[in-house]
Amino acid sequence: MTGVRIPFLAGRAGQPAALERIAARVAAQLPALAAADGALAGVKRPVFVGIGASYAALTLPVQLLAEGGVLARRELAGELGDGLSLTGADLVLAVSQSGRSPETIDSLSLLPGAHRAALVNVVPSLLSRAADHCVDLGNEPDSYASTIGYTGTLVALTMVARTLLGTPAAEVAEEWSGIGAALERHEEALAPVVDEVARRAARAVAADVVSSGVFRAVSESGALLLREVCRVPASALVTRNYLHGEMESAGDTLHVVIGDGRELELATTLAAAGHHTLCVTSADFAPAEHLHVVPLPAEAPLPVRVVLATAVLQRLAAALAEARGVDIEDFVFHNSDTKVEEPVG
Repeated sequence: MTGVRIPFLAGRAGQPAALERIAARVAAQLPALAAADGALAGVKRPVFVGIGASYAALTLPVQLLAEGGVLARRELAGELGDGLSLTGADLVLAVSQSGRSPETIDSLSLLPGAHRAALVNVVPSLLSRAADHCVDLGNEPDSYASTIGYTGTLVALTMVARTLLGTPAAEVAEEWSGIGAALERHEEALAPVVDEVARRAARAVAADVVSSGVFRAVSESGALLLREVCRVPASALVTRNYLHGEMESAGDTLHVVIGDGRELELATTLAAAGHHTLCVTSADFAPAEHLHVVPLPAEAPLPVRVVLATAVLQRLAAALAEARGVDIEDFVFHNSDTKVEEPVG
């Protein structure tokens, strides 16, 4: 089965309601995950595997688990080779929204002694059938450059991580209560700021998307969106590493800085040098010349803020595509080996 494709803008418009459905659907699957024979039973050393946007999303559960004392890690499916990277893991959780990424499917066979689980949107799919346990988002229609599928994956991965840490199912679900309304309010507030940034930065030759910690799920997926949707050469960069020389190439570049720590001084420095800078933060931070700010609600749980920050990058990609005269749905390259087709008959 293949997922239903919808336009990028339709995906963004339907995202609030879709995330409500996804949160409810995944919540209903949590008891089976936590059961004595479930995917998370006795797990101490999980490894999360994905490629593309799915790999970016894995930053979130890995950090949440680390904060809870579980040493999880993420691996890029296309670089696993002979499986040595998985040595010592007792759970392989393979993530693919389509369930058709060949490298991710193959990862499940690399460590036979471990629990094998999958997180997908599309069911049934090759990946869901290859896993012993599967969490699914419910076959939500998604855009080619993912909107609903990506944010829904963030929701589901958070719920999986919380469950692995022993958080009661009701508490896990409560974290996402009202996510649709929260996203709608956020979209209304961010739209004029992001659209103005896109107007000013329409001729930018590149974009740097900078963050640290869990917000790398935003910067890595956001840089990919800027490349896919509006054809802007974009890089996802880690804050402290960016300071060690990478920012020296700033010039005719759009800078998107996400976070509440050293990111604030970085955004101020870039804007003061005359560079278009968009800062996404929950800190009390005022805009200035060349510095645009989209606030995140400080009272919201961290994973919710990650989803809200992702919406900023989605809007920016769409607005820049319009400003640059790029058709969002027109992709230049179509590779034949990034997805496995379902057998017929």
